[in-house]
Amino acid sequence: MVRRWHLVVLGTLAVFALACEAGAGGAGGGSDPGPDTPSKGYPSSMAALGDSITAGFGSCGTFLACSRNSWSTGTAEAVDSHYRRILAKNPKIKGKARNFAKPGAEAGELPGQVAQAIDMKAQYVTILIGANDACAPAPAGMTSVTTFRRDVGRALTRLKKGLPKADVLVAGVPDLYRLWQLGRKDDQAVRAWKRLNTCPSMLADPTSTDESDDARRRQVQSRINDYNDELRQACDKYGARCRWDNDSHETSFNLDLVNQVDYFHPNVEGQAQLADATYAFK
Repeated sequence: MVRRWHLVVLGTLAVFALACEAGAGGAGGGSDPGPDTPSKGYPSSMAALGDSITAGFGSCGTFLACSRNSWSTGTAEAVDSHYRRILAKNPKIKGKARNFAKPGAEAGELPGQVAQAIDMKAQYVTILIGANDACAPAPAGMTSVTTFRRDVGRALTRLKKGLPKADVLVAGVPDLYRLWQLGRKDDQAVRAWKRLNTCPSMLADPTSTDESDDARRRQVQSRINDYNDELRQACDKYGARCRWDNDSHETSFNLDLVNQVDYFHPNVEGQAQLADATYAFK
């Protein structure tokens, strides 16, 4: 399958935190985690951390988080999330996947989400964060690289101390510049971005070809690249149990994989592509 991603932001944008399903769990609830040693190398519990992308925002066709469609912990058959793939190999994980991702979350909220993963004793943790740090009203409002490094570092330090045996996936921030390139000539996408004021640092005046607007977009692209460098380095520092996966940033995507509500977040097909691109258990 050709890997495509489309859209954007595990947590980016979105200030809408309502859930399509009761509770915070993508795969169910508050069941106690399984034994410390995963069955046959597969985890028996997992937690998803991040922002609106991981929360499945917009994937149900409305301005809601829809955790059943999450690429990480979702239960929808059409997505074939990490949770569903692991469940097929290790039934012990059934009902022991929680989605703590929050629409609008920035890296500064990651340590708090880590605390929730520690509380449930997750054996596998996925992290996708950073788009909201870049999606400010203007480039000047983006989270500084220094602050981003501090927040991510604190989160991973806390995670390693609290769950030293857990496997961790850190995914790259999606390529928002590529999203703009694909959507700037699509009338529906442009209307949605303007109406919703979506990620203005990148998508304001989307049809403008002025040099100043291009410079603004390039500045945001550069900051996202810096964030990904920090995420990669933090994962490397974490050690062998952390896997860095930049497919969400580097692989191509198209507008068919974003929802038609905001033309920014992945639809069901987009979530499925993200799950496929980032899954590594064999």
